Amino acid sequence: MGALRVFLVAGEPSGDALGAALMAGLKQLRPDVEFAGIGGPLMEAQGMTSRFDMSELSLMGIAEVLPKYFHLKRRIAETAEAVIAQSPDVLITIDSPDFCLRVAKLVKAGSDIRTVHYVAPTVWAWRPGRAKKMAQMIDHVLALFPFEPPYMEAEGMACDFVGHPAANAPRATPEDCAIFRTEHGLEKAEPLILVLPGSRRGEVARMGPVFGEVLGALAQSRPDMRMIVPAAPAVADAVQALVKDWPVHATVIDIRQMDGETAQATKRTAFAAADVALATSGTVALELAAAGTPMVSAFDLNWLSRIIIPRLLITDTTCLVNLVTDSHVVPELIGFDFTADKVRAAMETLLADPSVQASAMEQTMDLLGRGGEDPGLRAARAVLDRL
Repeated sequence: MGALRVFLVAGEPSGDALGAALMAGLKQLRPDVEFAGIGGPLMEAQGMTSRFDMSELSLMGIAEVLPKYFHLKRRIAETAEAVIAQSPDVLITIDSPDFCLRVAKLVKAGSDIRTVHYVAPTVWAWRPGRAKKMAQMIDHVLALFPFEPPYMEAEGMACDFVGHPAANAPRATPEDCAIFRTEHGLEKAEPLILVLPGSRRGEVARMGPVFGEVLGALAQSRPDMRMIVPAAPAVADAVQALVKDWPVHATVIDIRQMDGETAQATKRTAFAAADVALATSGTVALELAAAGTPMVSAFDLNWLSRIIIPRLLITDTTCLVNLVTDSHVVPELIGFDFTADKVRAAMETLLADPSVQASAMEQTMDLLGRGGEDPGLRAARAVLDRL
């Protein structure tokens, strides 16, 4: 048996992390494995030389994609040609469906190379037709959530739940949290509220003013209340400017000058040190569940999306803790419900009894694989078992 040849494609930092863990798992199970493809620094550290800088693919939204459209189209064709020319045992594309699935489609049209896609599309939330379309170019899906395989299998793809990285991430200790509070002068905070206005500029601009109004109202009856705002590097300047306009003081945690490991550890500790969180809806709900920090989840949309998106949704909750546990324990205020009064009322209820979400957060982590085999190793095993 010759060496196992794997071609991987990732286009976002989150995909780079998933890809690196998968590569580490493959090396453990098949030491003769050889890698080629596109990835970021974490995948390169596992032994892959990226064909071009992954950041070329990290684009969001029409305004960012349109100017690069023809360049991206060339990169798609170039990547597919490289896969077909190298004829690997398997092509593994990781998230970034706009790029990755187009590559897989061209590869399938020109070869019989096995295709695996890591991260199932959110067909359980909206646009269920994506699964059927994906089945034309993907043989096998690696799913992060335990409720996803039936959606993929119904369209003829093999699908394995391999666990979510959030479940096995390191946890901040009580000692870490105590040191964090002392370092930031928060040891007497009662309560300490974690505020997460989003990781994109548009989110910060829409969510921030309402969050500020809510915090101002909450602070009136809580003189010892304090706020911390861990700022994602891409929006740190916007967050710094935002909190200056809030009616209450908030401590911004800026991780831009830290190395990657220190930044992640600081963020985890900030999450765990807080009593409750006011968060912009998204995968951050899983990080909060991992930290054991109860939350109110909120998300605003522009006026057109407020009308259209609720009609497209096929689930009555978008919070991942609620979805994984099949519950509605985390309050969600989205679109027309995202008002200062409604968010404040939800926060008041949560502050009155923060323990109400504890069992759902633990259950979420258990169902996502906490304490089990590392998701990267599970993903590697799933790939090899079906080759």
